[in-house]
Amino acid sequence: MTMIKCISPVNGEVYAERPAMPLELAKQAVGHARLAQKSWAKRPVEERVKLVLAGVARLNEMVDEVVPELAWQMGRPVRYGGEFKGFNERSNYVASIAADALKPIIVEESDRFERRIEREPHGVVFVIAPWNYPYMTAINTVAPALMAGNTVIIKHASQTILVGERMVRAFIEAGVPADVFQNLFLDHDTTAALIAAKSFDFINFTGSVEGGRSIERAAAGTFTGLGLELGGKDPGYVMEDADLDAAVDTLMDGATYNSGQCCCGIERIYVHESLYDAFVEKSVAWVSNYKLGNPLDPETTLGPMANKRFAATVRHQVADAVSKGAKALIDPKLFPQDDGGAYLAPQILVDVDHSMEFMREETFGPAVGIMKVKNDGEAIELMNDCQYGLTVSLWTRDPERASRIGRNLETGTVFMNRADYLDPALCWTGVKETGRGGSLSILGFHNLTRPKSYHLKKVTA
Repeated sequence: MTMIKCISPVNGEVYAERPAMPLELAKQAVGHARLAQKSWAKRPVEERVKLVLAGVARLNEMVDEVVPELAWQMGRPVRYGGEFKGFNERSNYVASIAADALKPIIVEESDRFERRIEREPHGVVFVIAPWNYPYMTAINTVAPALMAGNTVIIKHASQTILVGERMVRAFIEAGVPADVFQNLFLDHDTTAALIAAKSFDFINFTGSVEGGRSIERAAAGTFTGLGLELGGKDPGYVMEDADLDAAVDTLMDGATYNSGQCCCGIERIYVHESLYDAFVEKSVAWVSNYKLGNPLDPETTLGPMANKRFAATVRHQVADAVSKGAKALIDPKLFPQDDGGAYLAPQILVDVDHSMEFMREETFGPAVGIMKVKNDGEAIELMNDCQYGLTVSLWTRDPERASRIGRNLETGTVFMNRADYLDPALCWTGVKETGRGGSLSILGFHNLTRPKSYHLKKVTA
């Protein structure tokens, strides 16, 4: 029997393990979800929304278990209290717009015709969730999918193996029928086999580019709808009129929070030459204040990376950049807890350029490169010189300038004076190798449903 294991970054030992479900049992679970979907969809949308929010509330009641459980699984310090702020914000927002997002579009309602477009749920939605923000990324799809009348099967990354189990437990305890929301422990081969067999009507995957390619290969020829949020190398651009202290505070937090393991974390920064020296100096001071250590210690502000192999990628990229002329500014002596494994000190590199892997490929760790630029044109060219496109963070006091620059950027979201945030009222989407599709906002509901048109000609005397 194949066991799916979570190796804790805290101590390198097995924290949790579950047997992988055999293919035939997984097919049965999908069958139960399909049978349950019709009756679930017939419930009024208000009732579905109420039950989902009850599940969210029940999960909040588990906070004392969830927070240390997350620390053990993926290393986030307990002082940050889990993911409940974003989890609740997203759930509450999609609940507030569900009725409007799902209501019919009336084209004509006369004595001769009824013409309208209705939204119908896809059926069974498969959510393959990542480990870096395992609750927030999952709820982006789980909440609107259930509210729209789909049934949901969730599969979590092995690093956060307990998250899907806990989410489903909370929702079922709150009254969501068991077959409507299910957690399955699946290995890669079984997952691929289920997708290839057209077991699902829509699949949402958040993870690596190669993982996205694997999903697409498995789904080839099935015409199954896919939503893919994949890699990122999100830039920041600090202009000459920026609020320097605010830019340093937000961009350094965006680069290093959660040990840099954020989908929209800041991985490269371009600073106007007039502010460059001051920005670098303040950034080094900001990052140097971290306390790296055991995430279960409330004094720890920077925990280990989720797995030592992720930390190895960061170390490789940093070393490669330094060998090609980059300069590392953070003194490793400040972080004696860096053990060469999952515990990794943060780092800032200067004298970097785009010939370095560190400035082109996703790092997904607490390390960031800073480059000097002369003008907007140079910054735009550098920000677009990337195979990814999730978010960009622009720092200026001029909204018109930010909008003008934003229109020239290949990205899913443009922030001004903000970074590393997901606004549930806006569509979360990416371009290029970051993926396709979109979650949250009214468009998220549209992606989790399909349009059905009614053209009804009335018989008149």
